[in-house]
Order: sequence, then structure tokens, then C-alpha cells
Amino acid sequence: MANQVERVGTVERETAVALLGDALAGGYLEADEFTERSAVAYAARTRGELEALVADLPQAFVRTRAREQRRQRATRGARIGMRAHVASYVAGSLLMIGIWAAVGLGTGAWYFWPVWPIMGWGLGMLGHVIPVRAVLSRQAPRAQL
Repeated sequence: MANQVERVGTVERETAVALLGDALAGGYLEADEFTERSAVAYAARTRGELEALVADLPQAFVRTRAREQRRQRATRGARIGMRAHVASYVAGSLLMIGIWAAVGLGTGAWYFWPVWPIMGWGLGMLGHVIPVRAVLSRQAPRAQL
């Protein structure tokens, strides 16, 4: 259990207000009650004050929302990692082709050596991208709900 007297910051306050907003949308709170609790959440200084605001909400609702937030963070992280990997692959490949062209123009040696590192790195990149895309495509229907 978290320390009840631990001070909280803006992120924790906004997370609590987002949970209250979901509770309002789910029918667990009335609009005026949401407004009151949101004002208290933005004025809260300790973790105990924030936890008291959501203590009467069904625990299954709170756990489901927390699980969904973790899944969304993991999905976002996987997408960012995959894009970074693809971007570094493309940039590295273009750099190697540029070096090959410069050497070819300078010396007349036109053996296309970048094919080997590009293929090897490409296989590694595909080994990352294919599984991540497969998992993300299975999660897509849930994310649209």
C-alpha cells in the first residue's frame, strides 16, 4: 500500500481526475459529484487525499482501468521502439550506400558491399518488427472499444 502522507504532483492529480471522468462516463458518479471531486483532486497534497476520492468506486472498475492503462503504455512503447528500429535501419542503410558511392566515385571500385550489412541488419529488424506488428494487430480491436 502506498504511503498515505506522501506528497503528490500534477501527474497523480490528473490521473485521479481522469479516473473520476471514466467513473462519470461509466455511470458511477453524477456530474455535480464529479465536479466536486475534481476540485478536491486538483487541490490534493497527499496520496491519501487522492485515494479517498476514489475509495468508494468499485475495485473491479479501478483495476480494469489500471490494466488498460498499462496495456496502452506497453503498446505505445512497442510502436515507438519499432519505429526507432526501422528509422535507424533506413538511416544506416542510406549512410552505407552513400559511403559506397563515394568510394566508387573516388577509386572506381564498384563492388556493392553494403548489401551484406543491409541484409543482415534487415533480418534482425524484421525479427523485431514482425512479432511486434502481430501483437499490435491482435490488440487493435480492443483498442477501438
